[in-house]
Amino acid sequence: MSATRQAPRDQDGFPVRGLAVTYPDRYRIERHTHPWAQLVYAAGGVMRVVTPQATWLTPPTRAIWVPGGTPHEIEMRGAVAMRTLYLAPAPGDARLDACRAIEVAPLLRELILHMVRIGMMTEGDPAHERLEAILIDLLAAAETAPLELPLPSDPRARGFADRLLADPSSGAALSDLARGSGASLRTLQRLFLAETGLALDAWRGRARMQQALASLGAGASVTQAALDAGYQGPSAFIAAFKRAFGTTPSRYRFRPS
Repeated sequence: MSATRQAPRDQDGFPVRGLAVTYPDRYRIERHTHPWAQLVYAAGGVMRVVTPQATWLTPPTRAIWVPGGTPHEIEMRGAVAMRTLYLAPAPGDARLDACRAIEVAPLLRELILHMVRIGMMTEGDPAHERLEAILIDLLAAAETAPLELPLPSDPRARGFADRLLADPSSGAALSDLARGSGASLRTLQRLFLAETGLALDAWRGRARMQQALASLGAGASVTQAALDAGYQGPSAFIAAFKRAFGTTPSRYRFRPS
């Protein structure tokens, strides 16, 4: 299931607009662009957000900041309660120039939900302008979450990346998966290193960790997150997770949000 969603039309008087929509599993918003910046956030469920340069798999404790003019698509993983904000073009803040995953602290979460309930913020309304200023400050200061996965641009490597992302739990060897990709495994390894800065094995490992973060953020147990990320059991997964993020998955799962 898919659709093309456009941001609200740019009209004077509404510097920030909120949208609340519930989507079913695997619903896809096809690639599109708009002049408004967008904060892609879900109060429940996991989303995959893709731009030409990178992909993010984000749980409810995270959001993706997408600057205006950035092509992007969104796929739902499970039922998703999207609570998104659009921000009108404004003088640039260097802290918000690039796409990134951000930590959604409790204050930011409540502000997002409050602004979505309002729907359309009115320019010139002092209360609305105060809310907008707080929002910008919180977004700019928010900690960047380690969820970004760079994507190769070569069509053969990009197709191979999409296959890995479609099933991060697969235990198939890279040599087996490379068959039918239009390039040898050695060529794919060279392309991934040149275009993403990561060796192919490291790229696959980061994709698995991205899935693990999303699973844990959505409430999965450590064992289930390990299986979702392609590990046969929790021991190796815990070690890999700690190397990647400096903490154990159980501590990550139960950290204060």
